[in-house]
Amino acid sequence: MLTATDLTCRFGPRTAVDRVSFALDRPMFLGVIGRSGAGKSTLLRMLNRLTDATSGEVQFKGTDILRLTGRAKRDWQGRCAMIFQQFNLVPRLDVASNVLHGTLSRRSTLATMFNLWPETDIARALDILDRLGIADQAPKRAEALSGGQQQRVAIARALMQDPAIILADEPIASLDPMNAQLVMDTLRRIHDEDGRTVIANLHTLDTARRYCDRVIGMRDGRVVFDGTPDQLTTGAAREIYGADASFSEKATSTTLDGLPPDTAYASTMLET
Repeated sequence: MLTATDLTCRFGPRTAVDRVSFALDRPMFLGVIGRSGAGKSTLLRMLNRLTDATSGEVQFKGTDILRLTGRAKRDWQGRCAMIFQQFNLVPRLDVASNVLHGTLSRRSTLATMFNLWPETDIARALDILDRLGIADQAPKRAEALSGGQQQRVAIARALMQDPAIILADEPIASLDPMNAQLVMDTLRRIHDEDGRTVIANLHTLDTARRYCDRVIGMRDGRVVFDGTPDQLTTGAAREIYGADASFSEKATSTTLDGLPPDTAYASTMLET
């Protein structure tokens, strides 16, 4: 279904993603983990065509999406929705309008300028907000919502695109543990109920183990682990993070020693 082959991205002399290859033969929840700077965000941005690849190939159902241009490229970005760490909402617009922006790629410029939305799209936006438990927030400005609510609005906007693939770039990195769990539960439910592929960049082994069907570990732009959550052993964690790590099967959590504060904190955010 989705195959990346030797996907590489260089920024001048620096290689951000180095010959990454993986294949998904069915819809699944894929986690991409690693330290900051490992190349996780660049990888997702290349899949969505927000960042150009230097070399390599990405095939989706027989089409190399890296060769798409113009309208075909925009259509692909509609089928491959992106969710960002900082939500990327329009703060002063109401929640419903932010969700409706998920249809912009197929709307005329004039209709967009005057904020004209078909009744069918409005009804669908409200249905999606209801599904995500925030329909009562529809008339409020996005800036009035909590971080967790804003991220669910961003997920609703992605669903308005009716995508085959949802890319979530560190969707819980700026959230407290309770809201992080709500957002991850939402993404997992979308995968389970809709059969959509979800690819999420994550800092934490615990989150990957809890939510993902498969995990790719990146270090210095390269894939150093590709397997199931149960295969995230101490040795795998050490290879991914380059530090001593201990893995507790009983607690289903991972403690990473010797990591920088942001990663060490993230590793314990959703311990059970």
